[in-house]
Amino acid sequence: MNAVRERFAARTVRVKAPGKVNVSLDVGPLRTDGYHSVASVYLAVSLYEEVAATSTDTGEITVSISNASTFDGLDIPLDHRNLAYKAAAIMADVSEHSTGVHLEITKRVPVAGGMGGGSADAAATLLACDALWNSGLSRDELAHLAAELGADVPFALLGGTAVGLGLGDDLSPALVKAQTDWVLVTADFGLPTPEVYQALDRLRVAEGAVIEEPTAVDPMILQALRGGDADALSRVLVNDLQRASIELAPGLRDTLGLGESLGAIAGIVSGSGPTVAFLAHNPAAAEGLAKDLRHHSFDAMAVHGPVHGARIISDTLL
Repeated sequence: MNAVRERFAARTVRVKAPGKVNVSLDVGPLRTDGYHSVASVYLAVSLYEEVAATSTDTGEITVSISNASTFDGLDIPLDHRNLAYKAAAIMADVSEHSTGVHLEITKRVPVAGGMGGGSADAAATLLACDALWNSGLSRDELAHLAAELGADVPFALLGGTAVGLGLGDDLSPALVKAQTDWVLVTADFGLPTPEVYQALDRLRVAEGAVIEEPTAVDPMILQALRGGDADALSRVLVNDLQRASIELAPGLRDTLGLGESLGAIAGIVSGSGPTVAFLAHNPAAAEGLAKDLRHHSFDAMAVHGPVHGARIISDTLL
């Protein structure tokens, strides 16, 4: 890393990036490389992570969690294991004028909640460091770097709605402008994604199931999203990981049942869970459902999608 020490002027670039809901998630069999192919429809929703990247003259990358976070970051590593740290390291390698950088992360997406919060942090960091160091990379170049960090990172950069194939990082943007409204119910625990995939593999082996590689998503899902047709969408929501998440956290079944009894059109575990996403007819219905769920002592919030991907919200000389 090229630490710039002479006439150093600190600067902070603040970026926000959205969490996501998997509107559909088809999971293929366990591959010889230990991964699974997927076919998924990603929807970026209005719950954002923020990363403030501040240049330093130390030549080092440091990470902290902001006190403004709404989710506890105590279990988040703040060293080279952190995805935002890795993103800054990659940007330093490709930037001619990199400095040290401190990353302050404001956590609003549930940790290990199946919504890609860590991936949003990484995407925000890529964009912030690109601006901070005047790297001049295009969005396509940033997306290429993002793919090195994990399947969900390119989508957090892109935002909107997209079809993900392969490991989930083979993205095709879907032209969806209509809004759909959701209620997210978060948990006070996390479900590590690898453990959920392992649980799914165990269930499939026990059943003797023959699983084919997914090659496409159900076109009815995209049609419903494009039309903003919540009723049609409710009939085609699918998540192959849901039963594995429930196997590891049986209480999720009760959460799903309660939400639907309170008026949700449909409910689905988001990604690997344990966050549950309930579909509502409109913003007012989503707000009402969230209020009712909070009355039952659940942490619930109304969100909508699609929303934009990672975006710079401030750039300040200190």
